[in-house]
Amino acid sequence: MSTDHNRVELNPPRSTQPVNEKAAPPEQPEVRRADDGEVQERIIELLDMVAGGADEYDAKLVRELITAALKLIPDGRDTGELKLMTAAMKELRYAYRVFAQYPEPHKVTIFGSARTPEDHPDYRAAVEFSRIMAKAGWMSITGAGDGIMKAGHEGPGREASFGVAIRLPFETSANEVIKGDEKLINFRYFFTRKLMFLSQADAVVCFPGGFGTLDECFEALTLIQTGKASMLPVVFVEGEPVPGVTTSGGDPDKAVAGYWQGWLTFVRDQLLRRGWISPEDENLFYIARDPADAAAHVLGFYAVYHSARYVRDDLVIRIKKKLTEAQIEQLNDEFAILVKSGRIEQRDAYPQERDHLTLPRIAFTHTRHKFGLVRALIDRINSFA
Repeated sequence: MSTDHNRVELNPPRSTQPVNEKAAPPEQPEVRRADDGEVQERIIELLDMVAGGADEYDAKLVRELITAALKLIPDGRDTGELKLMTAAMKELRYAYRVFAQYPEPHKVTIFGSARTPEDHPDYRAAVEFSRIMAKAGWMSITGAGDGIMKAGHEGPGREASFGVAIRLPFETSANEVIKGDEKLINFRYFFTRKLMFLSQADAVVCFPGGFGTLDECFEALTLIQTGKASMLPVVFVEGEPVPGVTTSGGDPDKAVAGYWQGWLTFVRDQLLRRGWISPEDENLFYIARDPADAAAHVLGFYAVYHSARYVRDDLVIRIKKKLTEAQIEQLNDEFAILVKSGRIEQRDAYPQERDHLTLPRIAFTHTRHKFGLVRALIDRINSFA
């Protein structure tokens, strides 16, 4: 079974070593350093014993991981810190193993309130959206709780659902759809859980919610805006407004304005007008009219676009079909501001690439700025479908 997929870090580090360790105290001279030659030889022997024949670069990464772990006690890390790092690594390893059993289907992460009742329009909209995506062959990832999270599982059903749960003192169990399933993963830490939400997703769809939902939505936007996560569609959707629910001082006979339209007003008035975000950043998200529109937007994102990676300073956009010379010229005319040097060109895989080698590529030396325009570039590529 192939394990190739496009849900990895957009721009992985060339080395896992810190850029500068001058601020850290010196390592204790009375103990053998973990990067000592003999210690490293023994680590290599261990790797040969348990993973003989592993890819050379992969083995190097694991050796660096073991070396970093061996340095923790000489560094003086206390028990609490050791527990945190150990638990986080175990959580991530287990979660990756579970997701690795389902590498092929696209997956959509669904965020939203745990407090949304089942008779609420947002709940019904989440069920409808996730059902549409399941019919298109996608699987759903939610936080495994009630409310929107349960709705996101109810639409596709147990077989096409992942639960990424967090252990909290006021939440006792997962929702009844995913409870007891092998695809239910329980996390102690929010940061490991949030990593899985995004690293395994091909799309993020957000329904109305509270602090946690907005935190998750803004984090997804921040990671894409800064190039720390692969480009993917971020869609906001909700059900029909609820009559009688108003903002403070409003008319109780009128429905409250749309949740995401209110969010957009805040973003434009308080962020964009103050210069805290750029105009092109609005390309990073889409406010859908209804669940069907949300699903169409997500599916349309992969009409021609497949995935993207950096090869050194070149942004490589893998596509499902070759473009014409006229279309390449159109990209150069519209998106020259993204190109640091040279031009946008169509080409085959770079020698450094290891997956999806048969797909054609669009590549250029990127300025590493204006990721909102990178999203617009992808939308233009998809318009050639």
